Order: sequence, then structure tokens, then C-alpha cells
Amino acid sequence: VSAALRSAQTVRCKSTKSEESISNPIAQDGRHEVWREGIYDHDNEPKVKRRDGSFQPVEKLRGFINYQRNPEPYRKPLERLMDWEELNPVEGDDEKHTEVERKVQAARCMDCGTPFCQTHSGCPVNNLIPEWNNLVYQGQWADAIDRLHKTNNFPEFTGRVCPAPCEGSCVAGLVDGPVTIKNIEYSIVDRAWQDGLIQPRIPRERSGMTVAVVGSGPAGLATADQLNQMGHKVTVFERADRVGGLLMYGIPNMKLEKETVERRVDLLREEGIEFVTNANIGYNVDANELRANFDSVCLCLGSTKPRDLPVPGRELKGVHFAMVSYVTIHCSGPQSIEHTVPFFPSVENVFC
Repeated sequence: VSAALRSAQTVRCKSTKSEESISNPIAQDGRHEVWREGIYDHDNEPKVKRRDGSFQPVEKLRGFINYQRNPEPYRKPLERLMDWEELNPVEGDDEKHTEVERKVQAARCMDCGTPFCQTHSGCPVNNLIPEWNNLVYQGQWADAIDRLHKTNNFPEFTGRVCPAPCEGSCVAGLVDGPVTIKNIEYSIVDRAWQDGLIQPRIPRERSGMTVAVVGSGPAGLATADQLNQMGHKVTVFERADRVGGLLMYGIPNMKLEKETVERRVDLLREEGIEFVTNANIGYNVDANELRANFDSVCLCLGSTKPRDLPVPGRELKGVHFAMVSYVTIHCSGPQSIEHTVPFFPSVENVFC
């Protein structure tokens, strides 16, 4: 009897250990654990560890059940302390997800009948999220960037800066972690740039109409892009010395590298859009001239006048308006991308 009890205890211990070991399919490298048939099996896709502990080929039918949410981590903190570069890892970093891990994360998308992630409660621009998630799962990256560009002019911006309300609306998030939509979005556009899939789209025909767009922030650039693709001749006026508005002077480099902004602006130039900087409408450029020289004028302005908040502590020392402070800091010093002045808020400097 005692031998039988010891045997039962041994089996129970093994079972308990097994359950603990299979509760997390993520390996020490921060990705789903993979397994290959042998040392020569490098041409085929590896089998991936599921939540039940088994190693099986990646599949999408029960992906949200079989695989765990695993967002791509930021670069190591000690590395980030030594530079002002972007938080997201680049190719070659240990934190960067592999193509297999991207497929696993895309497989978690449930392809819902009513995808709240792309409705008004999820994505403000109604990105076709389930569609390009499925295309990433299938490895069709060219089609994925095509679907992404259907609703989003600049996915390399939104994929980095957007707070991802789509993930908060993900149906899978009701019972588990939501799909890593934000990571998948910028991985699609980053790969598209790397593979040369994003090329100038020069309109075949011109309408003969001219449009002046005042402001080169996200709204101004998107407006100019849309109007240019319709065949109109577009000129963008920006009062700062560089194009981008909030993208250039309002968002820190750690969130959005300025090279990323200028890469897209250069593409828009190749497509035929003209940019005029240091053009402050109403000051050094007469508004009546715009109305006289262009068939239409589109105002895409942001507000640099802050709205004060009557909240407790507002009168304390070191509380500043965010936009005024960030713009002042970014505009100070040499105006080259390499010398953009970075800034970290401290206890004495709180932005509101």
C-alpha cells in the first residue's frame, strides 16, 4: 500500500510539474518555443509550442486558444540610456520578433464576424485589421501592405505612435490577451520599405486643378496625399523650417525617428507634391495670394495655443504645457536630424 501511495505521489508530482511547465509556451528568448525534426530540417517551418505543451505546426483555426499573446518588447533599457533612438528594436536586435513569431501572433486573430477592432470603437481610420492579420499569417506581405494602405496613408507613423485602441476593442481580449495588432502593423510597413514594396505612385493624369494645403502635420500630409492621387497639383505650406508638424516637432525621437518622417515626405515629393517651409500664412505669406493663385485652399491646422486646466496642483513649479515645451525644445539647437535636442521629463518638469 505504501509503495502504491509513493507511486501515486510520484505521478502527481510529475503531473503538477508538467502543468507548470506547459502553462507558458514562451521560451527564454521571449518567443514561442520551436522544435525541428532534426539537425537537417532547416528548410521547413518549425513546429511551435502550444499552451497544452505539444509542438505542432502553426495553425489559425484555434490560434487564439493555442498561442499566447506576446508583444514585441522594447530595446533593452541599458541600451536606450546610451542614445536617443527609437524604443522599438531594429533588425539584428535580440528583442526583434522572428518571422515565425509574427505568424504565431497573427494566427491569434479570430477573424470575427463583427471585428470591433476596425470599427469606430477600435480603429479611428477603420484599418482592415483582420484582413492584413490573415495575410501576414499566410506570408503574403505584399498584399498585406496593399490592404494596410487602403485605409492608412502613413502606417509607419500610426504603428509607432497610436495608443492602439484597436487592441482594447479586440474580441480575443475579452477572455485573453488581445492580438498584438500594433506590432503587426508596423512590421508590415517596415518590411514593405525594406523589400522595396513602397514606391512612388505618380498619377497618370492631372486634373489641371491646384490646391494649397496649409499645415504639414498628419492631417496636412494625408490630405495632400489623397488630393495628389486624385490628380490635383498640391502645394503644402508649413510655417516651420521642416515638414511634418507634430510628427517632426511634437513627438520625441524615442517614439518616432525623424528619419522615418522624412522618408515618407521624400516619397511624397517624388509623387509630385511641393512643400514650402518657413511660410507663415498671414505673416510672411498673404492669405489672399493663396486664394488668388490656387483653385482651392485646405486648412489642416493644429493649435499651438494650449488650453489651461483648473486642476489642483496646476500652480506648482515645473508644470508646463506639453506642446509649447516640446516644440521649443525640438526647435532649439542645430536643425539637423542628427542634432535634434532630446529631452526627458523629470520630477521637476511635468507636462500637462
